Amino acid sequence: MLPLFVLLIHYLPLPLALGHYDICKSWVTSDDGPSWEYYACQPKSMVMKEYAIIKVDPPGITCGDPSEYFCTHENPYLCSDECDASTPDLAHPSSHMVDKDEEGLATYWQSVTWKRYPEPLVANITMSWNKTIELTDDIVVTFEYGRPTVMMLEKSLDYGRSWHPYQYYADDCIEAFGMTPKKVVNLIASNITRVLCTEEYSRWAGSKKEKNVLFEVRERFAIFAGPDLRKMENLYTRMESTKGLKDFFTLTNLRLRLLRPALGGTYVQRDNLRKYFYAISNIEVTARCKCNLHANACNFRDGALQCECEHNTTGQDCGRCKKSFRNRSWRSGSYTPIPHGSPNACAASGSALGISETPRPEVTTARQAHTSELTASHVILVHDTTQGNTYRQTSNLTYIPEMEQKEVPQISQTPPVLEPKIQRQEIPEKIRDCECYGHSSRCSFIDFLNVVTCVSCKHNTRGQHCQHCRLGFYRNVSAELDDENVCIQCNCNQHGSEHERCNETGDCVCRPGATGTKCDECLLGYHWRQGCHSNVCDDELLICQNGGTCHQGQRCICSSGFKGSLCQDAKCDSTHRNCDSASSTMVMSILLLVCTLLLSLEGI
Repeated sequence: MLPLFVLLIHYLPLPLALGHYDICKSWVTSDDGPSWEYYACQPKSMVMKEYAIIKVDPPGITCGDPSEYFCTHENPYLCSDECDASTPDLAHPSSHMVDKDEEGLATYWQSVTWKRYPEPLVANITMSWNKTIELTDDIVVTFEYGRPTVMMLEKSLDYGRSWHPYQYYADDCIEAFGMTPKKVVNLIASNITRVLCTEEYSRWAGSKKEKNVLFEVRERFAIFAGPDLRKMENLYTRMESTKGLKDFFTLTNLRLRLLRPALGGTYVQRDNLRKYFYAISNIEVTARCKCNLHANACNFRDGALQCECEHNTTGQDCGRCKKSFRNRSWRSGSYTPIPHGSPNACAASGSALGISETPRPEVTTARQAHTSELTASHVILVHDTTQGNTYRQTSNLTYIPEMEQKEVPQISQTPPVLEPKIQRQEIPEKIRDCECYGHSSRCSFIDFLNVVTCVSCKHNTRGQHCQHCRLGFYRNVSAELDDENVCIQCNCNQHGSEHERCNETGDCVCRPGATGTKCDECLLGYHWRQGCHSNVCDDELLICQNGGTCHQGQRCICSSGFKGSLCQDAKCDSTHRNCDSASSTMVMSILLLVCTLLLSLEGI
């Protein structure tokens, strides 16, 4: 029995077999009595294709409507295979990319053939989970009838609102993407998150031999965990200390962009375009639900994956504290210190997990034009939800805590004006139930305006209920209002944007010539140099003349004997006999004058 167990462990994916961070809490007994001891925890890896929503675009790219015949590279002129969406045995819908093959027969999605040459045959395959996940193994895409010649893999961290390149694939990386081909095995710790272009999976090897295209996750893990992935504690430690490493393996959506089909090892043969198409039989994505190290289980409920949150957290990703456990700001768990990590559990006020000094409530003052005419009704109640204390404030800044007996001295230089203590029944009901979405623990009631407003909103929020984002930030649509990360910094490029503010989708206002979400790119005809500047030269309209070459759109590098912004003028010096037009005119004038004088002398 033991050898069988060892064999099973050997063939299990190592991140699954090691079982790191699989317990969230345990009941322990100490000198102070029994209590819960919390640990950082995470769910096990799962095969994610079963929960994915597949989308294929553009519309009409899937074959079968109308039906059409296609052929293969092995038999390019025997086009007897048919794709027909109305016949189940001949249909190739997108669901076949993630279904289970039966009886050894591969089912696959298939595109239309390349009948419209020279139009490009392109297709996008998008996988969505409506959930943040973390990759734990290689992404494997299996192609039938040949792997694409050019394609790229992209990911999204915000449910498809924006996309980022993950890896490029081409038979010639320089020609297709202007990138030098590289392999993951050549990466080192300092550039582990580098986006590569690889030629390993795009060159023709025969449709029945090599079918898989990989995005190598395990080889990146191996840089820290060793080739057999048995030092995962090193990887987890690096996850906490290396900026961007954890996010690199995190995503909400994947997109496969198919840009050129398999060509069969030759150039495109225009006389038989029915042998060019895409066909995918499987997309394997192994990952775990991202639960911010606050859950060790993730289940499919109500049509979506949900973390089974511990540590007094809640939300789809355990991304916020429960309503009665907000004594401290929410934080993700941490892998360190090894081996149990830090749970960073949410805590109720006064609990052992959340004992902290309660700050003195801050004050919001009423804006009065003439404070000397302040009447008894012009007061503000400041309520601290962490301790239940309520303070009365008038415009001369005098406070009397409800739960204290001594008077608080006024801040201004005028004589103190002491108000009677506020009785509990005098506190408006609305201020007791002050809702600031967890971004503030204090709110104020201005009775002459009958308005309750939150005080000192945190997490880059603002507004009466901390429901808006500060200038320079925009709303994270994937986060709920009480999420600490609900507001994302615009990060507008200071050289390319008009100002640091952006709109509700994060797009900055660009200066002339600049483009991109953050205004950090240049439009055609411009080049980047601490901002976008008009090109001095290019390869279309402002062409360098007389053999000159354009350097990054900024200047022409002229060949010997020429000068000018576009190398349009000839040099005129001791080493170059060619001159500009003015010098040539002068030389010709002198020659004519000499000839005239010679003729005159001969006449004499």
